[in-house]
Amino acid sequence: MLQRMQSVWLLLAAICAFLTIKYSFYSGNIVVPGQPVSYQDLTASFNIWILIVTIAMVCIALIDIFLYKNRKLQGRLAILGILLSLLNIYLYLNAIHRFVENQGRHTITAVFVFAIPILFFLAARGIYRDQKLVKSLDRLR
Repeated sequence: MLQRMQSVWLLLAAICAFLTIKYSFYSGNIVVPGQPVSYQDLTASFNIWILIVTIAMVCIALIDIFLYKNRKLQGRLAILGILLSLLNIYLYLNAIHRFVENQGRHTITAVFVFAIPILFFLAARGIYRDQKLVKSLDRLR
């Protein structure tokens, strides 16, 4: 019963990260040298580095759910998830510069990318609270 809320946050983070592989962050015209301007969606599969970081976030979130007996490692992995999600946001914003200026827009599904660090933070906060609770119970024994 102690672990329930952070497991929900981690599962939601994994789902949001997985959805960014399919759904776009940005849509617009892109210029590729030697080809005409084309309309394209910026998803996690658009760039290999974004895809690698996204898959790593999904794996960390799913593995982190089952580490409820080792709260110290679980907390560290949640912090790593926060850092990876911030790196992912940076990579997305950097990839937007390849698009033609003022001929694109952020899509509504970009919310998934920005929700991931918040969900990892909520999970890390829950893990920290569990650690404090267990330590206080150990003092009472």
